[in-house]
Amino acid sequence: MNTRALRPSRLVRAAFLLATPVALSAQKPLNGFAPDRLARIDAFLQAAVDSNRIAGATALVLRDGKPVYEKSVGWADKESARKMTGDVIFRIASQSKAITSVAVLMLVEEGKIAITDPVRRFIPAFAATTVALAADTGRNPVRATRQITIKDLLTHTAGISYGTDARVAQKYAAVGLGPNAGWGWYTADKSEPICATIEKLATLPFVAQPGTQFVYGYNTDILGCVVERASGMPLDKFIETRITGPLGMKDTHFFLPTTTKRERLVTVYMSDSTNHAVRAPDGPRGQGNYVEGPRMSFAGGAGILSTARDYAHFLEMLRNHGEMGGVRFLSPKMVDMMTTNQIPGIYAVSGRGFGLGFETVERFGANNLSSVGMFSWGGAYASNYQVDPAEGLTIVFMINQLPNTSDVPTKFSTLVYQALVSPRAATVIQR
Repeated sequence: MNTRALRPSRLVRAAFLLATPVALSAQKPLNGFAPDRLARIDAFLQAAVDSNRIAGATALVLRDGKPVYEKSVGWADKESARKMTGDVIFRIASQSKAITSVAVLMLVEEGKIAITDPVRRFIPAFAATTVALAADTGRNPVRATRQITIKDLLTHTAGISYGTDARVAQKYAAVGLGPNAGWGWYTADKSEPICATIEKLATLPFVAQPGTQFVYGYNTDILGCVVERASGMPLDKFIETRITGPLGMKDTHFFLPTTTKRERLVTVYMSDSTNHAVRAPDGPRGQGNYVEGPRMSFAGGAGILSTARDYAHFLEMLRNHGEMGGVRFLSPKMVDMMTTNQIPGIYAVSGRGFGLGFETVERFGANNLSSVGMFSWGGAYASNYQVDPAEGLTIVFMINQLPNTSDVPTKFSTLVYQALVSPRAATVIQR
């Protein structure tokens, strides 16, 4: 470098740029995370926004309950220049399933539900269900070989899809489900309670015999109705009274209650054919009816809104074996069962399993750099979370983009773990 050609200000700036990596590397790790490696996440997320692969994102990483990384980038609403912040509210879609699963298991611990109970005990319409066989493309549904149980619903082995499968789609559409429910899972625009919708669902053919396959679908929405019937309370009130209220999750709702909170709702974007984020349309396949609409359908499988901080607080309760702030929500044994593979031989993803509401990691390398025992899931709007008990980690990544074809959510997890330079868990590699 010809320093004589540089003005003093440029000399200072050049010296800073040359020294910064060394200075960052020399910093003491923050609770096991290297500051220079955490800075890679900043650069990665900002590049994703600058290239318009995503409109914006909020990320939060805790270790032992203490923040080691919190960042908001880009736009909560690009068109109105409203920036992404740490308190914005996201549609969390299937991240709702974890909250509803906890609600069910709280009632199990009170003796009001048994995991082995047939669903018909709470919803009589499930006494006789049918299955549309693939062999005859669903033309002649057959009777289910056994009753669907609460455990089947918790593990997604009831054979119940979202009704978009070709062999059943027409019948689901006829009652406002499947193709006529947004992307299949959407019910926020319905003018009827969730149990009324679920009773219609019970009359439709499912796509696999109970206990034979992992089929992702309306299972947790059915469980939301079970919670209502077993507790005698609407699902939103049960969750608010028993879970989000005691946990201090003040920004977690099925529908936004106030004007101020409505102004904090993130706009939904979608990946176009060139992998760029563009504003999604209004309605069930875009912005949804979480501000205006009937506000009657409390969908336990996909209907909740929350913030990164609220949701991390909920996950911390689970990482802490069911207790938070002096309040016990579940017993340690129940949390262990929730986060342990309950369907070996059925869940088809190599090295992973599925517990009572969560995917689990059974083999190191099966989910990026996550430890064995990590449990996780995500939502249709491309948000996701991970809890790694072995490392004391809670990881939340929030965007609202549907459909999302970017690789940002997947790569974010790897970037978090590459910054962890003081791991606690021994890596056991199965050969």
